[in-house]
Amino acid sequence: MKRPASAVSAVLVASLLSIPLLSALLPTPVQAQGATWPNRPVRMLVPFVAGGSSDIVGRTVAIRMQEALGQTVIVDNRPGANGAIAGQMLAKANPDGYTLMVGSIGVFAINVALFKDLPYDPLRDYDLLTVAVRNPNVLITSQKVAATSVKDLIGLLQKNPGKLTFVSSGTGSSDHLSAELFWQRTKTTGIHVPYKGGAAAMADMVGGQVDASFQNLGAATGHIKAGRLRALAVTGDRRSPQLPDTPTLVELGFPGFEVYSWQAFAAPRGLPKDIRSRMEGAVVSALKLPPVRQAMDELGFEVVAGTGAEFEAFLKGEIARWKQVVQTANIQPN
Repeated sequence: MKRPASAVSAVLVASLLSIPLLSALLPTPVQAQGATWPNRPVRMLVPFVAGGSSDIVGRTVAIRMQEALGQTVIVDNRPGANGAIAGQMLAKANPDGYTLMVGSIGVFAINVALFKDLPYDPLRDYDLLTVAVRNPNVLITSQKVAATSVKDLIGLLQKNPGKLTFVSSGTGSSDHLSAELFWQRTKTTGIHVPYKGGAAAMADMVGGQVDASFQNLGAATGHIKAGRLRALAVTGDRRSPQLPDTPTLVELGFPGFEVYSWQAFAAPRGLPKDIRSRMEGAVVSALKLPPVRQAMDELGFEVVAGTGAEFEAFLKGEIARWKQVVQTANIQPN
């Protein structure tokens, strides 16, 4: 039966009117996602308590990100399990651009080497954004130790195997593993004394209750310049402007002994390409601002602010290096 012309027209009108409704049901193009991002606050996870290095770097960058993105960046401290709590939260977060994390070498590299059942894998679960800052460690002794050079310290360790105490901010920290690497490279042994944090470790170093340590340069410089501690070497790839008379371990005949404590940013794996680009750009641009560079310099940090690809290549090397140190020393997490 042939439909009346009016009926055909009605069908066509209905079909045309339905086109916008159908298109609204189709997936939003990636470009449109990035164009509207962010339209609500962004959460920045910090795996440690307020006041530490990760927290300071994160809050400094968050303020500048807010200015660039026009949205609030909320710093969310989630300490515990050597950073693994926040690390797992990031891995499980929706990759929509509203969650990122700032974390340390421990969260990104050392935990992978230390824990067999780590509930996240940084190389698999994260979109790596940038290594933000880095800071070498410095080999220090208390003034009570009769060693004014690395050679002297090695001699003492050889004469007194397993007797000199090396303090750290905790098992698996960069200062702990720096000591383990030093013992392995010099074929000596010492006693590892882990503390719950760098402040307590430094207090006992100054008080002479422990003998030596590989402490973060920024935390130790003031005590060194005041004569309360003795600096023997730094672990950077060049001498530090803060301690220009202190040699590097590489200078002293230990090639490859460049060790840095570093902080980096990452997001959940699977960010839309343009959102990832904008997020990485916001973090890197914030780090490169002169006031931020100055603030980081005053804290003893060197701004890196590299690319995500550079971060991935660097992280693979760090994980491999610390896995070897941990396995050789048979280090077990607390």
